[in-house]
Amino acid sequence: MRLVMVGAGYVGLVSGACFADFGHHVICVDTVESKIEALKAGKLPIYEPGLEAIVRSNAEAGRLDFTTDLEEAVRDADVVFIAVGTPSRRGDGHADLSYVHAAARQIARAVTGFTVVVTKSTVPVGTGDEVERIIREENPDADIAVASNPEFLREGAAIADFKRPDRIVIGTEDERAIAVMKEVYRPLYINESPLFFCERRTSELIKYAGNAFLAMKITFINELADLCEKVGADVQKVAKGIGSDKRIGGKFLHAGPGYGGSCFPKDTLALVKTAQDNESPLRLVETTVAVNDNRKRAMARKVIAACGGEVRGKRIAILGLTFKPNTDDMRESPALTIIQALQDKGAVIAAYDPEGMASARELMPDIAYGQNVYEIAEGADALVLVTEWDEFRALDFRRLKRLVAEPVLIDLRNVYPVHETERHGFRYVGVGRLAGAN
Repeated sequence: MRLVMVGAGYVGLVSGACFADFGHHVICVDTVESKIEALKAGKLPIYEPGLEAIVRSNAEAGRLDFTTDLEEAVRDADVVFIAVGTPSRRGDGHADLSYVHAAARQIARAVTGFTVVVTKSTVPVGTGDEVERIIREENPDADIAVASNPEFLREGAAIADFKRPDRIVIGTEDERAIAVMKEVYRPLYINESPLFFCERRTSELIKYAGNAFLAMKITFINELADLCEKVGADVQKVAKGIGSDKRIGGKFLHAGPGYGGSCFPKDTLALVKTAQDNESPLRLVETTVAVNDNRKRAMARKVIAACGGEVRGKRIAILGLTFKPNTDDMRESPALTIIQALQDKGAVIAAYDPEGMASARELMPDIAYGQNVYEIAEGADALVLVTEWDEFRALDFRRLKRLVAEPVLIDLRNVYPVHETERHGFRYVGVGRLAGAN
């Protein structure tokens, strides 16, 4: 089939490349000419494991193209996916739908023949209605059906998620659109991927509800970690104890510095605003947002306390800057808030991240960066593990002990057994951990 992906960002590029890998012909459209030229040259604007190879192989096979000409791309398309950004709107926290609406207007001017227009961007309930209204207003003769098909991709594992999904949610009651979308996802049938069809508004809400629930789960275990520290319990064992219950499950029960990234922060906030506007407030989600915002600065206070209550003039080495491993995404990363809070108290920051350094330098040009952990550890008064990259899981503590000024590890991801670091002469501070815990 002939598919168009409007937006060559994270969702659009991953989805487009994977659809092309299924055998569809895909054109990714973006308004940023430099991005399109880079993609044509095989240079990706994001880091995602395995994506570069898929983009390259499908581009070489002629199944994946890139362009800035939306109208030319859309003209012969069977399906047009809108995969543009929906950031939090400045001032009120609602999702900014200006890019979605602009794409709808351009699509309206270009469609020929029956075309399914699909919102893959994360959008509030009712956005599909507005997209359809815009298209019909711009082009009353357009033969279109508007559907919702939210993405459920985890950064760092997006290709596996796309090709082996838990579910594929499609919101439409148009029989022609249902037939087309079944054909789009037909290559996945061998994996028995469940296609779940529902109303368009239901589909839109499923995406927000899923992200909000996971964000609440993260926030719940983070608050329990604080309680564990007060009462002398171990949060990792608590998480294992409750996560073994199949009704709860063990995923997203890892205590840490709070959630970040491109989805959870903006989607929880947008859901809160939608609920408030419809006089049906979601108090649990409201609290989740507030607790997560406060937690990041609380982690800075944990670092300060571990340094004796004072960090002015002290060198703090930050291990990991991205909001999670296997991505270069710095959006809403806990590291940003933690570093700013430490700088506010006079700390000198040195940082290293395997993939996030370029983005971090733009956001934080006033801190020192190193080429590896051991470079930033030299003379450090504390090491703070913020992002659980694989290369941080087997640190050479003997070497680090010789480099640091003070052997202190604040492990905000609970990567290490307490006794292992203490055996090497480090003072260990985790999140909700007992002294000497495994």
